[in-house]
Amino acid sequence: MNLTVKHVERIPLNVPFREVPARNMVRELPHWTLFELCKVTLECGVTGFGETMQYYTFATVSDAAIARVMGKNAPEVMWDDTLGAGLQMALFDAVGRATDTPVWALLGQKHRDRAFISWWDIDMSGEDWVLECQQAMSEGYTDFKTKARPWWDLDEQCRTLCATLPDWFDVDMDFNGMLVDAGHAVTLMTEIEKYSHVKIYESPIPQGDVAGNKFVRSKTRVAIAHHFGTPPIMTALQEDVCDGFVIGGGASRVMRDGMVSAAAEKPFFLQLVGTGITATWSLHFGAVLTHARWPSVNCHQLFTTHVVQPRIDVFNGTAAIPNGPGLGVELDESVIESCRMPEMPAKPYPHPELLIAIRFGSGAVSYYTHTMQFWDDFLYGRLPVFQAGTRTEIVPNNGSPEWRDLQTRAQLGGVHCGSAAF
Repeated sequence: MNLTVKHVERIPLNVPFREVPARNMVRELPHWTLFELCKVTLECGVTGFGETMQYYTFATVSDAAIARVMGKNAPEVMWDDTLGAGLQMALFDAVGRATDTPVWALLGQKHRDRAFISWWDIDMSGEDWVLECQQAMSEGYTDFKTKARPWWDLDEQCRTLCATLPDWFDVDMDFNGMLVDAGHAVTLMTEIEKYSHVKIYESPIPQGDVAGNKFVRSKTRVAIAHHFGTPPIMTALQEDVCDGFVIGGGASRVMRDGMVSAAAEKPFFLQLVGTGITATWSLHFGAVLTHARWPSVNCHQLFTTHVVQPRIDVFNGTAAIPNGPGLGVELDESVIESCRMPEMPAKPYPHPELLIAIRFGSGAVSYYTHTMQFWDDFLYGRLPVFQAGTRTEIVPNNGSPEWRDLQTRAQLGGVHCGSAAF
């Protein structure tokens, strides 16, 4: 059977958000609806597919990457992580289909038939968290992964959410270093521990602060997760700065990091982000990596449509590993056609005509036009860290000259007021 790469096709897609994610993702990640579907056809006539979330951290598929694989034996090039997510995924899928082999069998020995999987959302009000978790539970999920941010009152969010949750439903929180230092971290984290649903804190302070992270871990009952590789893995293990890891990237990196974690007896969750295509890809890694014991983060629940058939069916917080050849699923061609675009647009960030108000418990208000403006202000100590009573909202355009003037000024940076202008 000839497994030489004959043709590569790239198809731009716009997969819309559901209502609750849409009104919250617009502040920071409106571009997460944009994907590039990649189809690889081998000389034997078999076609495989994969996807890349455009403008995400993992490399997109370039013309140079396609040129490197054309005319090559697919099994010899498919482990190259620099090809980009969509192309690498499509190569694995094509080889699996051509050899009647599921992707998990190309990766290693199966350890589990069902993999752990979580529901994900960006930071949002406690009321929106409730809506999302209700939908998650209705679809068989038992774990919710979200963002903990200083532009919200985290205690109020947790109080609103946890009052609605059954005992068996877990909540994991990613701080992305926003607690700034060990002093701030221990104070808040030990307070949030009163909510028994909270099971994992991810990156509460910058991961490079080894001494601070050791201290933080010693003061909390909640498991601490760090992104694999920062600090260097030998330092992380020798100093025992965390309970487990976040692992993502290309196939070679995921397998390597997953096996190192297993050797160190550290659990981890897989973070491979996209639609149901990427979520299915992630399931295959969850099948073979023994310590993928924490629920994976794939974000495919954000979208209104399911681009693969059959859709991922979750029961008791786990999803079945496909056993068909390749990824073991098929594209829903009607959905693909409805989401197809003539070309990939420029990154739609910052979202135009956006005015964001951060209303502090003190009564002060700071106005911005996109998240990365106030991200840095919080992370570098220019605004209060998790002040009680803080809440964030989008200020609608009322057509007034005052709104336009404030929005124009906020485009240049934060506009700080002792009381609300709007």
